[in-house]
Amino acid sequence: MEFWTSNVAAPTRSADFARRAEEIGWDGMLVVDSQNLSGDPYVCLALGATASTKLGLMTSVTNPVTRHPAVTATSALSVQKLSGGRMVVGIGRGDSALAYLGRAPARLKWFEQYLANLQTYLRGDEVSFDATGIPDSVAPPVDNLGLADAPTASAITWAGGMAKVPVEVSATGEKVIGISARHADRVMLALGAERKRLLWGIEVARRAATDAGRDPDSVGLGAYVNIVCHDDQDVARELARAGTGLFARFSVMHGSVSGPADEAQQQVFEDLHDRYDMHAHGQRGGSQTTALTNEFMDRFAIIGPVDHCVERLGELIELGVDKFAVTGPNFNVRSPQGRDAAAQFTEGVLPALRL
Repeated sequence: MEFWTSNVAAPTRSADFARRAEEIGWDGMLVVDSQNLSGDPYVCLALGATASTKLGLMTSVTNPVTRHPAVTATSALSVQKLSGGRMVVGIGRGDSALAYLGRAPARLKWFEQYLANLQTYLRGDEVSFDATGIPDSVAPPVDNLGLADAPTASAITWAGGMAKVPVEVSATGEKVIGISARHADRVMLALGAERKRLLWGIEVARRAATDAGRDPDSVGLGAYVNIVCHDDQDVARELARAGTGLFARFSVMHGSVSGPADEAQQQVFEDLHDRYDMHAHGQRGGSQTTALTNEFMDRFAIIGPVDHCVERLGELIELGVDKFAVTGPNFNVRSPQGRDAAAQFTEGVLPALRL
């Protein structure tokens, strides 16, 4: 059972963050990849690798547009070598990284091909030049140069002998969950913490894996979950509001709701879609947070005292989820209430679930 905590890509603070996360008992650190809003994640993960000995290191999440798969693979393999095998590529279709380039998430066909190529590079195998995705209008074939000799396919030639870097896909919609189940080492469901919604995602993943000829038990299951552990429910909700709005939006990003939702939830999802302000992405005070009702937050997120958080997480563990990317206050937060919530989680919830 793994619990990972998240951080922005802050080069000057990443080493200290990794050191502290490992001391407290987190299994890994997730680093944001959004080039217009924060620093480079691989620089930060490399710094984290040098400041820790066993902490997992993961992008959360990169995308298939801003980096060629060979570039993603070589960056990940560099951290893998530096850390002694602790790197994980977390990837999705893209959100703020693309929005700040004037783009929506990557198209499904492009995303699936990217995943296939990325896994090929990480295995040390070759990707044909025709499949690299570079159009002739951008760069013509190398044959045009008339070289005496040249590569005939694309591969990461320097990284032999290392353990393969796992690829974990952040997935919400049915089609992306299916793509993940066909290509990823783990499906990281971003559906919230409600049992029925995660169960739906798990069933979609297992069915897609089976249809693709994969053993569904060979595909790991994880979840991004908004968690705020605090005795005062109102305080907990306020601390969870920005992050819950960010992750709930993924379930309605394109206008229709992914996963099961009753009428009240449906309305909140739709309001969230209509009010979402990318200028306040993941921040308190954004207009999107006004769409979240208390009832919705208490269901979509895990909010409340230690015993409540332990019980809710236990329900998800019973479904087969074995990795949690926890979004909520951690030891790096500035507010006293946030630090209190972070301490209650690491000192109360984590020990109870690891007995």
